[in-house]
Parts: sequence; structure tokens; C-alpha cells
Amino acid sequence: MSQTLKTSVAVIGVDIGKNSFHLVGQDRRGAIVLRQKWSRGQVEARLANLPPCLIGMEACVGAHHLSRKLQMLGHDARLMPAKYVRPYSKGQKNDFRDAEAIAEAVQRPTMKFVATKTADQLDLQALHRVRERVVGQRTSIINQIRAFLLERGIAVRQGLRFLRAELPGILATRNDVLSPRMLRIVEDLATDWRRLDERIEGLSGEIERLARQDKGCERLMTVPGIGPIISSAMVAAIGTGDAFSKGRDFGAWLGLVPKQISTGDRTILGSISRRGNRYLRSLFVQLPGSCWSRSGRSVGTAMGSSRGSMPPESASTTTCWRLRSRTSSPASPGQFSTRGAPSSASGQVR
Repeated sequence: MSQTLKTSVAVIGVDIGKNSFHLVGQDRRGAIVLRQKWSRGQVEARLANLPPCLIGMEACVGAHHLSRKLQMLGHDARLMPAKYVRPYSKGQKNDFRDAEAIAEAVQRPTMKFVATKTADQLDLQALHRVRERVVGQRTSIINQIRAFLLERGIAVRQGLRFLRAELPGILATRNDVLSPRMLRIVEDLATDWRRLDERIEGLSGEIERLARQDKGCERLMTVPGIGPIISSAMVAAIGTGDAFSKGRDFGAWLGLVPKQISTGDRTILGSISRRGNRYLRSLFVQLPGSCWSRSGRSVGTAMGSSRGSMPPESASTTTCWRLRSRTSSPASPGQFSTRGAPSSASGQVR
């Protein structure tokens, strides 16, 4: 790489691939001065020889790891959602055009960036994703057992705990309805169910231990209904919450605010937008049922909303963001009322 090129590159757009990376570099005037394809092993070594510059990447698999590496080299590495980069793509789609679009997008003063996750955040996020997958497998097995029993005229009350309580009796006494082959099939499914229960319990226990050791999770768990699962999922997703200027922005990022389709001075609001992190949004949607007060107050009232008019999910996200933000003061023990909160409000809502 020539000395002139080293001093002229001010902005670099990196299109990340599995084995190859496409880079487009621009000088301070916006002219393209670098257009190369590097292998994965060459990226870090070659960028280490460049003076500190602005480097943009799409927030995809491997981007957080590379961003941390480049920041340690002194570069200003920034991540962006892919959907915000797409409008800057010109002409036909190829890897170099994508890298050029990234270089253009990263310079926009109004661009919304993604905070770089730490290794601990990625580990915690991996635990949640594995747990989510195992919970889904358990749900599939339960639904299959219910379907097989219903085919034989055996209906069980809705709810996991009811099927778990009645299944042993059904297998022991309903030999007149269930054939020996079907009994064996259902028993095998019940064995898989128990194995998945043990796996989920182990993953939940590990997540809880990590949450108890994190000060940010401990502060979040002072909110009624927020336990180790929700608090750790929130920390894994947004870190310290510096990417959001206020709690409502966090709720909008989660997709818990109305979808707006306004035109001609007419404000048209629909259902929630369902944007952002689906897993974390589902936890907050299930939160109100887990922390409903025995005194009959709504979640919005319990968290300080006027007359409980604030939607419970919005009240939860706003309160959690205030606690997670760096600038917020530590919560006092009596700041949030937990009187009457059910004992199951541990955040393990699934």
C-alpha cells in the first residue's frame, strides 16, 4: 500500500463476507481512493498500517468482533443497520457497490448507529438464544403430545402444568383408548420433555448467576416483574443504553409503539410496529401479566405513570432504560413498589 494512499484515506466502507471482505475508501473530498478485496486474514493486518480513520460496517455476523479489533487499533469503527445503508446503494448490486454505500452512509450526521457489543454481551446473548431454541423445542413436543391424545379423544386443559400433572395418569389408566404403540410414542415424547426441562433449568440457572453478578442487571431487577431473564436479555441487547436518548426511543426500537402511516396533515396510528429485537419484545409484552398487583393497580400506576394511562410495556421499557442509562442515579430500595407482586415475577416468563 503506497504512502500516498495511507495518508489520503479518511473513510472506509467494509462489506463483510465469510472469507473475503470488500473495501472502498474515500478521501476527505469523497473521491474513491481505495477499492480492494481482502481475505479475512489480511483485514486486520492491513488496516493496522493505516492512520486512524472512520470505518463503517453493517451490523451483521462477525461485525462486533471486527469492530472491537479495529477500535483497539485506533480506528473509529461504527456499525449500522443494513436497512439504513440500502438507500445509499447506487446501480446494480455487487460487493463493491455495497461497500461504497456503507462508506457513504457512515458519514451521515443523522445516521443511527449500533453500539458495539462486548464479548460478555455476546456470550450472554448466545445463552438466551440457545434457551429460546430449547423452549421452542419443548413447546413443539408438548403440542405434539396434545395432538396425539386429542386424536384418541383425550382432551387436557390448556397449560403446561396441567398436561404435566395429568400425563402420568393418562399413560397408566387409559390403555383402553391408547394402543401399545401410541403409549410407547407418548412415553418417548415425555422423556424428551423431561430432558428439555433439565436443559432449560440449567440455562436459566446460568443466566441467573450471571445476572446476579452484574450491577446493571441488579439495578434493573428493582423494577416490579423484572427478573434475571429480562434484565440480562436487555443488557445483552443494548449494553448501557447509550444509543438511546430517552426511554421512549428504546420502546420504539423494540417495536412497542404504534406504527405511524401519516400523510396530508392526518395522523394515522396502527398497531404496534413490531420492529427490532423480537425476543426482548416478547418478554416485555408478557411482563404485565407477571407483575400485576394483587391490589388491582395497573402496571403503569405501579411504575409511577399518571393514573396508569401509560401502556404497561411502554412504562416497563421507559423505567428500565432510565435505570440502565449511565447518567441515571442508582435506584433507592423504595423507589418502586413491589407490594403485592406475585412470587413468580422472576423474569422467567416462559
